[in-house]
Order: sequence, then structure tokens, then C-alpha cells
Amino acid sequence: MTEFVIEPGRQDIVMIRHFDAPPDLVFRVVTDPELIPRWWGPGFLTTRVDRMEVAPGGRWRFVNVDARGREWGFSGFYHAVVPPERFVRTWEFEGTPEEAALETVTLTQVDGRTRYTARSVHPTVEARDAIIRADGPRGGRESMDRLAALLR
Repeated sequence: MTEFVIEPGRQDIVMIRHFDAPPDLVFRVVTDPELIPRWWGPGFLTTRVDRMEVAPGGRWRFVNVDARGREWGFSGFYHAVVPPERFVRTWEFEGTPEEAALETVTLTQVDGRTRYTARSVHPTVEARDAIIRADGPRGGRESMDRLAALLR
């Protein structure tokens, strides 16, 4: 089950999920451009990886595509990459580039499982709330469910 911490008046969203896999495997799967399309984004969309350079200063860009061929781009830069513990990157919906978030994904081993914590800090409360209104938590939940299935 995916847990969200979304507190009123704050600029962040925290998403937490536990996986029955070790941190090194989870890290490898979430940073492998060949595997991203198998778990990233809602299940009714396909995902294309245009770029994924998992290194400090590296760029990434994923595109969600619906059944009609409409596309939504997401992109950013990696700021820190510490396998298998964490990575820090900017995260931007290309429709609102002025509202880029800073996301830190931390993988912690807990009782033989991996606790995946993604904390996204948005530039304003309003920008954060726009993600919530756009049903971002649903997309996050579906991605985490798909990731759990892939890790099995």
C-alpha cells in the first residue's frame, strides 16, 4: 500500500511504499531506462523514455502517451545519485515548467524490505496543490503498484 503525507499549507508531498526486495534491486529497477516504461505512470498510459542519464548533472525526460497519441512530458536534472540509497532530481511537468519540484527518493532497508520514500518539494503551496488537483497521487499510487508487481 502506498501512503501519502500531504499536509495543508505545505509545499511538499511525501509518498512512501514498502517493497519486498532489497534496496540495491529497487534502485537498479527505478534507474534503468529499459524498465521505466514497465512501471512509471498510470496504467492507462504508455511511457517512453527519451533520456535518462542517472548521474549528477544528468538529464531525464519521460513522456506519457494516451490511446489517442496525446503526449505529456516530464523532465529534469539529477543533482545527486548515491546507489543504492538515494537520488535527488528536479521534476517538472513540461506544461508548467515554472513549477519544477525538487524530488528526493530515499531507499532504506527495514526488516528485509525496502522503504521507498519520495519527497517532492514544490516552489509554492499552490503548485503543490495543482498536482493534487490533477490527481497526481493516483498516478503515484498506480506507479508504485506497477513497480511492486515488477519487483516480484
